Amino acid sequence: MTRWLDALRDWADRRIASPVFRRWAARFPLTRPIARRRAAALFDLVAGFSYSQVLLACVQLRLFDHLAQGAQSAEALAPTLHLPLEGCRRLLDAAVALRLLSRRQRHGHAAVYRLGPLGAPMVGNAAIAAMVEHHRLLYADLADPLALLRAPPGQGALAGYWAYARNPQPHTLAREQVADYSALMAASQPLVADQILDAYPLARHQCLMDVGGGEGVFAAAAAQRWPQLRLLVFDLPEVARRAQGRLAALGLAGRASAVGGDFTADALPTGADVISLVRVVHDHDDARVMALLRAVRRALPPHGVLLLAEPMAGTRGAQAMGDAYFGLYLWAMGSGRPRTVAELGRLLQDAGFLAPQRLHNAMPLQTQVLLVRPAPP
Repeated sequence: MTRWLDALRDWADRRIASPVFRRWAARFPLTRPIARRRAAALFDLVAGFSYSQVLLACVQLRLFDHLAQGAQSAEALAPTLHLPLEGCRRLLDAAVALRLLSRRQRHGHAAVYRLGPLGAPMVGNAAIAAMVEHHRLLYADLADPLALLRAPPGQGALAGYWAYARNPQPHTLAREQVADYSALMAASQPLVADQILDAYPLARHQCLMDVGGGEGVFAAAAAQRWPQLRLLVFDLPEVARRAQGRLAALGLAGRASAVGGDFTADALPTGADVISLVRVVHDHDDARVMALLRAVRRALPPHGVLLLAEPMAGTRGAQAMGDAYFGLYLWAMGSGRPRTVAELGRLLQDAGFLAPQRLHNAMPLQTQVLLVRPAPP
């Protein structure tokens, strides 16, 4: 049966690749809608860089925040955005085409622009704005994709940004080397924190340790929901100092602390009955991941649990996010790879855990959440 299906798929691929068949499919009423959708999807792949640059320009100009107060014409916006009128119109119309904005033409008056369905969620959204601006580094690395793929991982701008990625002694990184990426992770953490905490309430737990927890944003979000919870953040020494400052500024110094170290080489603190790895595992190659998971297993009590949350390859409805986006991003960064739930399950079981349980969450494109329990000794 498999051989027959493979032969059928090969035949279908040859037909679709034929210019004669494509011309026929574009004219035939039953296949015309499919042909048009596929042509549009292929064009979007060709033009995708232009689309992303339109979004970047809107974010850099804070256009969505300007329009949050109400609709405006190009004539009114151009001086505010420091753009010539025709350049402003070109950007606004591009944003309309991408559903970032909408346009209304009033009879006898200039067209006015307002927020569109994809632009409205950008208003005041520091998390997405920070990621959009950060992607300039990725665009630079992908300017010559073949050169990127032919070179060893981590030869471009992203590798320099994520200073720990290829550093054999990440605990030696200085304050200025961790500042930018720590600030970016802190800004973008709200995108996933609520989803994780909604998927797995921590009401029955006493102490959360967020490993690779950055500036403590996830730990602080958990603290706001569960006042009984003690909190511990473990990250590189200079990152832990930043976390301690943030937690103190939030009034959490009495129940939260941050510890510095290298989670691939140092023993983790004990005492936490729930440990979280939020957007950590996919940043590292398998050897480092195994060292990390074994350290977590040693630190957990028998009744403890691990929460592993990150974007994962093979996510239904978001397959491109895994291998097409994170696959290249992490290659440019120089460390890690997107993994499926099954691949993570094998690593977890090799590290001394039971098979993971996938929890339901609202936006699996941004993160999936695995609940993992230690295997009996």
